[in-house]
Amino acid sequence: MIKVLKRWWKYTVARMSGSFDERADPKVQLEQAITEAHEQHKRLTQQAANVIANQKQTEMRLNRVMEDLEKVSANARQAVMMADQATKSGDAAKAAEYTSAAESFANRMITLESEVEDLKALHYQAAEAADQAKSAVQQNSTALQKKLSERQALLGKIDQANMQEEMNSAMAQLSATVGEDVPTLEEVRSKVEARYAQAKGMSELQGSSVEGRMLEVEQAAMNVEAQGRLAEIKAQLGITVEEESGEEQTAIAGESTGSEIPDMPEGETQTATGEGTA
Repeated sequence: MIKVLKRWWKYTVARMSGSFDERADPKVQLEQAITEAHEQHKRLTQQAANVIANQKQTEMRLNRVMEDLEKVSANARQAVMMADQATKSGDAAKAAEYTSAAESFANRMITLESEVEDLKALHYQAAEAADQAKSAVQQNSTALQKKLSERQALLGKIDQANMQEEMNSAMAQLSATVGEDVPTLEEVRSKVEARYAQAKGMSELQGSSVEGRMLEVEQAAMNVEAQGRLAEIKAQLGITVEEESGEEQTAIAGESTGSEIPDMPEGETQTATGEGTA
């Protein structure tokens, strides 16, 4: 029973995660990832700062102990010299006191020297940790800058994907039936073509009707009147158009008869003339 519950729980979590990933906005997830990267870099920087601070504190403590060691060493030498002078002057009590002070300084020197060695080792370790922390921060900063550059590229791809999806949706709406109240592009095209064909048909019918012929006659009359008016204007301007008029009249006469007079042979012409004379 417990195994079944575990399997059901894992399945539910996986299903919810998959549904969440499908519905989640990529831009929001990208911003979350960048924000988390910033927070991680901030935490790493804080830890590195603590390591470097520890190294600095160890260094300051080492310097302070070394200064104390120098002072104690100087005091020990001074006590030894004063004890030696007291001995030379025959003052055994002072010589004993100075010797005792020199021994105390010597013991203090031993303690400080041991502390200095410990602090040197600790400082060395702290310095290595500080160098590693600095390197880690630098590497993480480089990785963060790379993520920021990738963020710009991903935002551009997301915008392109959104635009392509919108275009696909628009094209699908144009080619598919949208609903009863909204016609498709194909339906609109068919309707427009039907109206155009009907209008063309009506125009052809009107052109072949009596009214259409009457309009043609009226238009021809207007053209003749316009030609007469042009002739009057040319006459007023002194433009001679006799030759052109003769040629035009000859052409019009030929067209009115419907055929030209055929050429006859010379003999036949004379015969016909003679017969006419007789």
